[in-house]
Amino acid sequence: MSPGVSRPRVVRVLPDVSALRKAFDYTVPAELDDRVRVGTQVRVVLHGRRVAGWVVADLVDPPPDVVLRPLAAVRGWGPPPAVVDLARWAAWRWAGPVTAFLRTASAPVVVPAVPSTGSAPAAAAAAAAAVRVPVPGAAGDVAGAALAGGTTVVRLGPATDPAPLWQAAARLLGRPGTGDGAGSGVLVLTPGHRAAADVARRLRGAGVPVALLPGDWARARAGGCVAVGTRAAAFAPLPRLDAAVVLDAHDEGYHEERAPTWAAWAVVAERARRDGAPCALVSPCPTLELLAAGTLVTAARGAERRGWPPVEVVDRGGDDPRTGVFSDRLVGLVRWATAVPGRRLVCVVNRTGGVRLVSCAACGELARCDTCGAALELVGVPSPGRPRPAPAGSQEVPAAGEGPRLRCRRCGLERPVVCARCGASRPKALRRGVSRLRQELEALAGAPVAEVWGPARPGEPDTVDGAAVVVGTEAALHRSERADAVAFLEFDSELLAARFGAGEQALALIARAARLVAGPGGSGQGDRAPGRVLVQTRQPRHPVLEAAVSADPGILAEAEAGIRRELDLPPFNALALVSGASADAYGAALRAAAPPGVAVRGPVDALWSVRAPDHRTLCDVLAAVARPAGRLRVEVDPVRA
Repeated sequence: MSPGVSRPRVVRVLPDVSALRKAFDYTVPAELDDRVRVGTQVRVVLHGRRVAGWVVADLVDPPPDVVLRPLAAVRGWGPPPAVVDLARWAAWRWAGPVTAFLRTASAPVVVPAVPSTGSAPAAAAAAAAAVRVPVPGAAGDVAGAALAGGTTVVRLGPATDPAPLWQAAARLLGRPGTGDGAGSGVLVLTPGHRAAADVARRLRGAGVPVALLPGDWARARAGGCVAVGTRAAAFAPLPRLDAAVVLDAHDEGYHEERAPTWAAWAVVAERARRDGAPCALVSPCPTLELLAAGTLVTAARGAERRGWPPVEVVDRGGDDPRTGVFSDRLVGLVRWATAVPGRRLVCVVNRTGGVRLVSCAACGELARCDTCGAALELVGVPSPGRPRPAPAGSQEVPAAGEGPRLRCRRCGLERPVVCARCGASRPKALRRGVSRLRQELEALAGAPVAEVWGPARPGEPDTVDGAAVVVGTEAALHRSERADAVAFLEFDSELLAARFGAGEQALALIARAARLVAGPGGSGQGDRAPGRVLVQTRQPRHPVLEAAVSADPGILAEAEAGIRRELDLPPFNALALVSGASADAYGAALRAAAPPGVAVRGPVDALWSVRAPDHRTLCDVLAAVARPAGRLRVEVDPVRA
């Protein structure tokens, strides 16, 4: 460069191309200089074509003897620098491309400008200070401790209104010591869009500036507001956090099913840690992973108990196997629901991701693993040509054939097809579909029964109304606005599922049902008295049911911690699963590069597993090994393993 000639400004751009995990350097034309900053969305020429990308570094020293191209155009505003750094961390933490997280952090449409804040910081702080003091009750009693600093796990009953928590968080908007008030904000996450809209509406009613994501992305990018949203809002474009609240942090909706399989609550906790902001992870039944992330804060025992409606357990262990899925208590509940107009009973038989639950055809004993307690599946039996008639509620599975055996999908234990209780060798698979159950319930109730087995189809209402009795999968709990009672018809398939988090997921189902039948604080919805939850099972002493009946999720947490520690399962280690066409090549390379303490096993059913003592070790190993060409899925922290 000649003397007296100013040096061009150089930025580093990460192209929005999934196959590329490399950034490239470009110069900034003078006419774009004031519009380019870290996070800005731009267009660049790469390999002869124009592609979109993000500026990920500014004032870069380019490699010598490289001819740099100028930026082709500025598309609009992108995430702030702190969120760009957070995206890099998330890419390392969940073994994915940075572009996947930058897309999540970016606006759904081009944002050419953000609103001017002007006197917004002072106005926002004044509005936040005017938010009413948290009301007395379980959530109000713990709000101070929950947001005192650091990450806390707040355990509240499922029917307890958590509003005092996010109201207390809103009061921290523009708190002293956060630097540029215009760039700070409060983050509130909910697992569903309906709940997010309700939180936003209530905050706006109190005069607090709110950005409901993703629609109000530009407002959030300006700062000085409370950003409310669902999973993707973990990467909300607030330049800095004053406080964060994640409602129902246990909900699986916070976990991305597609790779990279990131968890929103973990992103928010890391983000709050970086900004020195308090973060409250709220849940009626926190998982062990949540409990390991922060300090547990609970309401007084009586207050928590009032947040749970009555949970009734029907022990079907001594029933005649021929009676099917309808106990006498359930029959009475169905007739009670149809006797008076306006009552509603929701019946749940969750088949999504369930196991083939096997019981003894002679005595009804469930086939369970002696090591870990999970359900055993029947393997090695050829498909029967024409099965003989079976008792109502079951389908006989002949034990004859080559090599029949019972196998645990969790720990791999196998044993002969012999009942541990009576010694019989005639197993049966408990299997009943929602449609068949609807027909039988209609005959029993003498009235139409609504059927729900998935999300609403196009043109179909999102919620189910009208019918006194509703039967369906877990979707029935999400698509019903109210219920006087909820009955789980065959809960053992949830309690004994082979996935290591089955117990926590089963308790979450009961908590969801409890919220449906009871209003805030357990006082009912409006003038309606709180309802009840009925659970049919052959495992009445299971820790999940003891925790639900006692309104004490700590019972399950203590039992689960002992099992997982013994089996070396998360959160006592870090786990990743590898699958896909290139899994064998990648798994072999991981095994060769794994340091002491990291176990790489596989392939088992085309699946590799990688276990490490902690996430730092696991993620460093996954990042250090180059990925082969071809389809590859790396699932860190699998939810349903």
